[in-house]
Amino acid sequence: MATLAIVIPAKNEEENLPRLLRSINKQTVLPEQIIVADAHSTDKTREIASGLGAVVVDGGMPGPGRNRGAGKVTTDLILFLDADVELTDENFLKKALAEFQEKGFDIATADVVPMSGSKLDRFGHKFYNKYVRMWGDIHPHAPGFFILVRRSLHKAIHGFDEGVLFCEDHDYAIRANKIGKFGFLSNVEITVSNRRLEKDGMLSIAIKFTLAELHILLLGPIRHNAFNYSFDYRKK
Repeated sequence: MATLAIVIPAKNEEENLPRLLRSINKQTVLPEQIIVADAHSTDKTREIASGLGAVVVDGGMPGPGRNRGAGKVTTDLILFLDADVELTDENFLKKALAEFQEKGFDIATADVVPMSGSKLDRFGHKFYNKYVRMWGDIHPHAPGFFILVRRSLHKAIHGFDEGVLFCEDHDYAIRANKIGKFGFLSNVEITVSNRRLEKDGMLSIAIKFTLAELHILLLGPIRHNAFNYSFDYRKK
């Protein structure tokens, strides 16, 4: 089986990071490296990461952090996760790696499920899953909180474009798909927090990402901050 490293960009994630790292440490197949790319946190993010087995490097948010973390990777595969996700199945990594290799993927993502149990949240996430699967590899989508990719492919496309200020993960998947095989994993789901929904509201997020999608389709990558993107961390 191919070797795996997990890269997590983070800033002021002392509340969320322990849940993720503990869920990684409970996996039946463990990564060879866990790297937290910290964007100069002012809370206990670095101490928590180190205490739970991660290597901490200086990072940025979010694409630059992923690139700084990936620069320290020595394994065959990289799994990019955000700090506010959780691997709720102890066989998550085992299943994901097996399917990734069985289907010959070079880059893959998976369906998203919310930590919240509300019907509206579940509906919104199901709609997103169906929408991106409909596009498939014609116009690939891979949310930055779950991207499994071959390190060789990451290097071939020079990582995340740090000049893209919004939907940099979408741009990454599009560029990776031009020289590698993109796909969706079917035997795992990634559990994500609802903090962006709680902060911005579902309608606001839907409008913002619809406009961003049109921008990418018609004008290309988003290299301006008109969408007022900010990473969801708490200031300390």
